[in-house]
Amino acid sequence: MSQPLDDFFARQPPWDRLPDATRHRIAVAAQPIEAAEGQILTQVGTPQPGLFVIRSGAVTTTDARGAIVSRLGPGNSFGERALQRGGTALVTARADTASELLLLSPDLFAELMREHDLVRLFFDRSNPLGDRPRTRAEELTSTRVADLMATDPVTCAPGASLLDAARLMRDHRISSLCVTEDGRLRGILTLRDMVNKAMAAPLPPDTPVARVMTEAPITLPSAAIGSDVLHRMMERHLGHLPIVDDGRLVGMVTQTDLTRFLASTSAGLVGDMARASSPEELARVTARIPELLVQLTAAGNRHEVVTRLVTDMADGATRRLIRLYEKAQGAAPVPFAWVACGSQGRQEQTGISDQDNALIISDAATDEDMEWFAGLARFVSDGLDAAGYFFCPGDMMATNPRWRQRASVWAGYFRDWIAQPSKEAQMLASVMFDLRVIAGEEGLFAPLHHDTLRAASGNSIFTAHMASNATGHVPPLGLLRGFATLRSGEHRNHIDLKLNGVVPVVDLARMYALEGRLLPANTRARIEAAGEAGVISLHGARDLLNAYDVIAQTRIEHQTRQIRRGEAPDNFMQPRELSDFERSHLRDAFVVVKTMQAAMMQGRRLLG
Repeated sequence: MSQPLDDFFARQPPWDRLPDATRHRIAVAAQPIEAAEGQILTQVGTPQPGLFVIRSGAVTTTDARGAIVSRLGPGNSFGERALQRGGTALVTARADTASELLLLSPDLFAELMREHDLVRLFFDRSNPLGDRPRTRAEELTSTRVADLMATDPVTCAPGASLLDAARLMRDHRISSLCVTEDGRLRGILTLRDMVNKAMAAPLPPDTPVARVMTEAPITLPSAAIGSDVLHRMMERHLGHLPIVDDGRLVGMVTQTDLTRFLASTSAGLVGDMARASSPEELARVTARIPELLVQLTAAGNRHEVVTRLVTDMADGATRRLIRLYEKAQGAAPVPFAWVACGSQGRQEQTGISDQDNALIISDAATDEDMEWFAGLARFVSDGLDAAGYFFCPGDMMATNPRWRQRASVWAGYFRDWIAQPSKEAQMLASVMFDLRVIAGEEGLFAPLHHDTLRAASGNSIFTAHMASNATGHVPPLGLLRGFATLRSGEHRNHIDLKLNGVVPVVDLARMYALEGRLLPANTRARIEAAGEAGVISLHGARDLLNAYDVIAQTRIEHQTRQIRRGEAPDNFMQPRELSDFERSHLRDAFVVVKTMQAAMMQGRRLLG
């Protein structure tokens, strides 16, 4: 039994990074437990018997109210928070199916926490929600690709022969080769390429690799996170993903690298989206997104992780609808870029989102080609509406001919908005400066983005108007350390956590991006970049980031509570939902935002 357990622990974090002797000792000491379907393993309020590690099967944990905390699979563990908080179980754990578990005694767990930093860093984390088992998805979302990838992938030149490539794969026991020239990625050659394109043809062994390789493969930058890789692999059915910075190959991630993360809930949804054969089937997948939001929040994930993963769902749904249309109508006649704006463009979607999108089309498009794209816009927007992303009330969608134009027309839009900053121009610019390419050719957007930032930052009249617009949404600060709630209507006595909470920070971050010509669209990334570039002081950036985190986290947790109660999530919260401690922190966050707004209007930017 001990040798198989050695192998099991060698594949699971954090045990996989411990010395072999320590891992063997854990395997010998672990108590095997076979649980029947429905068996209770721990009960809230009773002694915690130790740390459970799931070897096979599935376990669901619930809190004292019966709300689901996590659904766990092989490799996941639970009970660590209870062991660190006096030994009383904080969750009820029930086997969903017949399961095999390994139980590490409290003494052994305490010893490992004392003697191994890796174990302590993995399990010792603060969480106000109670016991939070570390799931594979959590580990993945906190792992940068730079830490996950193989940094020395095996490569060959485009002129190398198929025989040489086959020998490299055999000698290194790998299933793919990156094809590079002067350090820049030209293509990728996989075993599938060798079988389908070379052997099945057949081609002579001296055929250059360039004839068989997949040119311009899908890549990600090293700044991406592990879930980006997993979602892209599942969506595009990839086994290998090169990591490229500025055109240069810096690493490779394969499915083998991600084995321990394959139980990720968000990745499962993306995979189901990629297999949807119709808009109706896709809508059944997206109907599970509210449950995903609840699980991610209950697992203790920060708001930026939750909104990033929820946005990934919208991106995946959009790309699937585009592919379904192309499958029915044929490939796009000319290059295009489907772009998202608003919260999707910033990767900040929550439990409620309308669709804000547009199409940038190659100038080579004929009038007949434009009709093809009109059909694409209708199909995708209708599909997104059916999937829960309702039509934009302001008609800011690709179905509107105004937002489905050739690249040169888009360049004219931005040029005119900057030259004549009317109220409408300010509003449109605020939305369109948050564009992000979801599908198609990034090259149609990148030059437009760079040129617009340069022109906008150099026009003092335009930036002054945008600064005024950025302070139009006021944090809900009342007298005597209270809140200014809405005074009438359906949401009387509520705070609007979107328009008066998150939006003021989003507007400030957008202004900093314009002034500093900063490329990120995400609000947190913009604030961080603004501090590093000197657009605002590092002190001001830290204060604003902390304030934003409090406001955004309050919003996402409010929506989570609503979903748990079976209600439709919204942005309107009564202050009495919060404790005195939470209200105090939220008000302090609003004060920081108000201070930063005042600094922008006074031109001080908190540089002192």
